Amino acid sequence: MPSLPSLPRPGVGPAALRAVALAVVGVLVVAAVVTLWPGTDQKRLTASFPRTVSIYEGSSVRVLGVPIGEVVTVEPAGTLVKVTMEYDPEVKVPADVKAAVVAPSVVGDRFIQLTPVYEKGPELPDGATLSEERTAIPLELDQIYQSIDDLAVALGPDGANKEGALTRLLDSAARNFGGQGAQFNETVRNLSRFTRTLDTNKDALFGTAREVERFVKALAENDQTVRDFNDSLAGASTVLEEEREELSAALKNLGVAMEQVSSFVKENEQALSRNVKGLRQVSEVLVRQRDHLEEVLEVAPTALANLFHTYNPETGTLDTRANLTSIVDRPVELVCTLIMPLDPKGEPLCNALRELPGLSNIPPRRAGTGDSQAAGRSDRPAVEIEHVDTTLAGILEEAR
Repeated sequence: MPSLPSLPRPGVGPAALRAVALAVVGVLVVAAVVTLWPGTDQKRLTASFPRTVSIYEGSSVRVLGVPIGEVVTVEPAGTLVKVTMEYDPEVKVPADVKAAVVAPSVVGDRFIQLTPVYEKGPELPDGATLSEERTAIPLELDQIYQSIDDLAVALGPDGANKEGALTRLLDSAARNFGGQGAQFNETVRNLSRFTRTLDTNKDALFGTAREVERFVKALAENDQTVRDFNDSLAGASTVLEEEREELSAALKNLGVAMEQVSSFVKENEQALSRNVKGLRQVSEVLVRQRDHLEEVLEVAPTALANLFHTYNPETGTLDTRANLTSIVDRPVELVCTLIMPLDPKGEPLCNALRELPGLSNIPPRRAGTGDSQAAGRSDRPAVEIEHVDTTLAGILEEAR
C-alpha cells in the first residue's frame, strides 16, 4: 500500500524537538554522574600493610562481610604498602579499629575487613591513618613453601644431619619403637579420650581455676598475715628443734605408758567390764531419780546452812530443840503422822480417833486434801494456847 504523507504537527517545530531532546539527555547525564560518581562526603581511611597481594583499586572494604566502601589507591611506601580507602559516612567505625586483608579462598580476589564492630565509645575520625601494628595480612602459600624448604635445609646434610646425627636419631627411634604400634595407637586413643573429657568438663575445670585464682588473690591480699603465720610456724619449728630431745623422751615415755595401760586393760578386762556395767547402772539410777536429785540440790543448801548454825564450836555439839507443841496440843495428829507413812490407807482410823470424846475440838482431816482444816470444830470454846516460836531462830533466842 502506498504510504500516506506525514502531516506536520501543529505548533511544534523541528527546533523545539531538538531542544527537548537535549534537555532530556542532559538530565540523564547528570543523574548518571550523581549515581555512579562517589560523593564528596565519603569518609577516608589510610592503612599501611607489609604486603597487599590481590588488593587493587576498587577492592571491597567490609565490616562483618558487608561492603561499606572500596579501595581508592594502592601505593608503595618504602617497605610498606599504603592503601587508601573510602567508606559510607553512615557507618560508625570505632577509634581502635584494625584493618585485615581477608582471603576467602586460595585463588580469588581479596578484600579489607575492618574490625571490631562499633558498639559504643569514640568513633574513628575522617582521614585517620592506621600504622602497620594495626593491620594484618593472611599467610601466603609461598611463605608456607618457604618455611618447609627452610626446615628441610636445616635438617638436611648441610644442617642438623651434617654428621649423620639426625640419621642416627631416626635409626635409634625406629629400633626402640619397633613393634610398639599397638601401644602408640592406644596412647593416641587415650589422649583423645583425655581431650574429650577436658572438653566435657571445661566448665568445672575453669571453675576450679577461678577458685584457685580467688584463693591466690586472698593470699595476696593477706600477705602480711600469711607472713606472720609463716614466722610463727618457723618459731614453733625452732622451739621443737631445740626441745627435740625432751620431746623424744616424752614420746618414749608415752609409748611405755601406753604399753602399761594396754597390759593393765588386758589383765583387768573382766573387772573393768564389771565396773563399766556398774557405772552404767548407777547412771541409769541417776537418770531415773533426776527429779529427786533436783529437789535435793534445791533443799541441801538450806539444810547445810541450818546444820552450820546448829553447831556449837565450844562444846562440839549440835544444839537444837524439838518442836513438841503438836504432841501436847494435837496428840491425834502425832499418831496419824506415825501411822500414815506405814499404812497409806490409815485415813479412816485417823478420822475415828478425831471423833473420840474429848478430842472433838481437833478438826477432822478431809480426804484428798493432805492437811488438817479448820472446818468441823465443835461449839466448845477453844483453849487459849500461848504462841511459841518453834523456828530455829526462836529456839536460839530462848537459849540465850
